[in-house]
Amino acid sequence: MLFAIIAVVSAVLFGLGVRRDRRRMANAVWLGLTLVFALLWVVSRDDLPAWLDDVIRSAFLLGALGAGLVLPVALIVNGVVMLRREGWGLANLLSLLTGLAIISLVVVFGFALIDDRTWVHAVVGSLVIVSAYVAFLFVSLLLYSIIYGKTGRRTGFDAVIVLGAGLNGSRVPPLLAGRLDRAVTVFRREVAAGHSPLVVVSGGQGADEDVSEAVAMRRYLIGRDVPPAAIVVEDRATSTEENLRYSRALLDARGHSGRTVAVTNNFHVFRTAVLARRMRMRLEVIGSRTAWYFLPSAFLREFVALLVRHPITHTVLCGLLVALYLWVVLA
Repeated sequence: MLFAIIAVVSAVLFGLGVRRDRRRMANAVWLGLTLVFALLWVVSRDDLPAWLDDVIRSAFLLGALGAGLVLPVALIVNGVVMLRREGWGLANLLSLLTGLAIISLVVVFGFALIDDRTWVHAVVGSLVIVSAYVAFLFVSLLLYSIIYGKTGRRTGFDAVIVLGAGLNGSRVPPLLAGRLDRAVTVFRREVAAGHSPLVVVSGGQGADEDVSEAVAMRRYLIGRDVPPAAIVVEDRATSTEENLRYSRALLDARGHSGRTVAVTNNFHVFRTAVLARRMRMRLEVIGSRTAWYFLPSAFLREFVALLVRHPITHTVLCGLLVALYLWVVLA
């Protein structure tokens, strides 16, 4: 019954959080707690039919095999694909490194099962606790990111901000083209509804780029029949925060006070929304599709970026969980 009560309380707090502001990271945590304690409530019941017990037991077995064997192998393969298609770089190594880390944890855990020394159990158990905490946050944020990206306003915008991404010289690559195509869809829909939205293309010029991202994006939009007069160029930004801040300043200078939507890739939607909330900006964020092979590393990168925003909180919580575990093991 305790698990059920915690699950209900978490669900209520999740609902209230979403109603208050969909862009809060706490919403993801309450969603994760709701699912975890609802599952614990189900498996802790002793009045379940035998067939349902068998289904749950099989699901747990498959889940454990998938998390310990299939998932890391898939991540390693994806990491190799990323390196071949996108080149070397820490961001492109994330899925490979995560897969190797999971395999290492499984090996260490297996070693602890056949070693009865207390200090070994304490060390390995602490690693498992920290890994479980990180996994819980990742899955919670992933699920809520998907929910956030599939919900919210989709029409009625007076301005569209397109966040920049890297160029190939002066050419718009597929990742950025997806954002621009989504912006064109939104623009045409608003025009068909009788509105005259502005499209802000935001992005500065990198050291390896022939022109600024904003200039290349403007050319792309004109090639998709967006009127030049409807395009506003913001060519100074070098980060998502600057994309939003500088674009908002340009819109304010033009007297814009209507509804605004920011367009980025689907994996980047929730972090952009969280950042906009921190900057006290009222806007929606929608995403464009991303190539399948790019998603694992991209979601991992977004997760790390969200995680490091609250290092003290996560360190304290992990420390408390590990301390509780060690107290139980060593007592």
